[in-house]
Amino acid sequence: MALVAVGGGGGSSSRSVTAVLEESVADVGALVENWRVDEDGGDEPFSIFLDGGREEAGRFLYAAVELHGAMTLVASDVEDVQRRGKCLVRAQEVLEGAMRRLELELELLLAAVRSNAVDGAIVSGHDVDDAGVVGYIRMVAEAMMAAGYGMECVSTFKSLRRAEFAGAVRGLLGYAPSQHARFHKLTWDDVDGKVKSWHTAAGYAFNVAFTGERILCHSVFAADAAVADKVFEGIASDHAADLLAVAEAAVARARRAPERLFHVLDVHATLAEILPAIVSALGDKSEATARATAALRNAGEAARGILVNFEEAIQKAPSKTATTGGAVHPLTSYVMNYLVLLADYDDTLALLYQQGRGTLMITSGSGSNASPDSPSSSSNLIGRLLSVLMRKLDAMAGRYRSLALRSLFMANNTHYVGKKVSGSNKLEGIVGDDWTEAQTAETRRHVDAFVHAAWRDVLVVGGDGADAAVREAVATQRTWVAADDEMADALKNFRKDNE
Repeated sequence: MALVAVGGGGGSSSRSVTAVLEESVADVGALVENWRVDEDGGDEPFSIFLDGGREEAGRFLYAAVELHGAMTLVASDVEDVQRRGKCLVRAQEVLEGAMRRLELELELLLAAVRSNAVDGAIVSGHDVDDAGVVGYIRMVAEAMMAAGYGMECVSTFKSLRRAEFAGAVRGLLGYAPSQHARFHKLTWDDVDGKVKSWHTAAGYAFNVAFTGERILCHSVFAADAAVADKVFEGIASDHAADLLAVAEAAVARARRAPERLFHVLDVHATLAEILPAIVSALGDKSEATARATAALRNAGEAARGILVNFEEAIQKAPSKTATTGGAVHPLTSYVMNYLVLLADYDDTLALLYQQGRGTLMITSGSGSNASPDSPSSSSNLIGRLLSVLMRKLDAMAGRYRSLALRSLFMANNTHYVGKKVSGSNKLEGIVGDDWTEAQTAETRRHVDAFVHAAWRDVLVVGGDGADAAVREAVATQRTWVAADDEMADALKNFRKDNE
């Protein structure tokens, strides 16, 4: 249908604008009635676009917009006031019915456009291509805005998309982050359990879903980029805040416990990965960007604090707790297992080092020649921790009265350190060949010292007295320990070579 143009002068016309409005009301009313929803909640409602066809949908949209236009003309007409008033009341009722139908249409169309939580693809449950469904949504939005129902359109769209987005995030997390808005009050175990799934969810949300949601908003509200941005912000901002709250809580609850370092490093790595996507999707001035930047900084500070605390814990370990029989000390195995895990975070450590401007190297007197300006933070850090460990082992060895047992302790522990390094390609690559060769030479030196100290009397006595010296040496060494079969063989072979 089309409005008949109003003629000029004095408000006269070939047909009165009220008559045109009445005709428009009748047409739209018939269309609304034809697509009336079963209010008894029986059958699922049909979509005008997806079930009625594009031509039928076009008629409905055009008629609704024309009705609004006719109402605007009638409202400005100074003639036939009584008839005009009754017609406008009826027209408003019909227009509201049409808009309610279009709100339902938004719901039906958006239900056919789902954000797939696996790969972020837009998928449709109807035999219509994805771009076609989005195009239909845009047509509905433009019609509602042209008819003066822009606020209702935006509200419906945001409400539905927020719910859809929340469902996708909840499916990935295994819980709704909004249920734990006060994450800072959770225990570490609670936070730790929830942050494990957060890495995948945050990566998907910020790298895929938010970008896709922004594209959808700008496709639907293509006529006004400012409106599209506002709609997207309304959909994404709370979800972004909820997701970032999980990371903030994980960092805040980590404190300085060494065993929590790797959780903090994981959070730091994920935040560093998603920050560019947050800036791209939500803007560099957005609250989400500010919070993500602060969370990344706090994660770096927390990680550096834990590492400093870990170094101090090695330094402060009691030196008098040397092991029985010169065995590998628990501190040695703990530190080396820790460093093997830490080596896997080489890239994150490099970023931490850059972020902290060298603050990982904050104590002095290490004997390590790494400087704060060196390019490799992990080699600086791990080399330093190895140096601190070796000094502590030297101090522990000094508690043994027997020179032989002291040397055995150092041989066992330096051998264990070197074996852990050579058993990790990552760790071996970080410390370098020079360190590995020097460590091997150090172990040989301690083996040499042990054999000479332990069997010195046997080698000196010789003859018949040698048997007694051997028995005495064996009795003395009965409780002494070799780190492993390899070390035991090395000790035996070294002794044989020197007999």
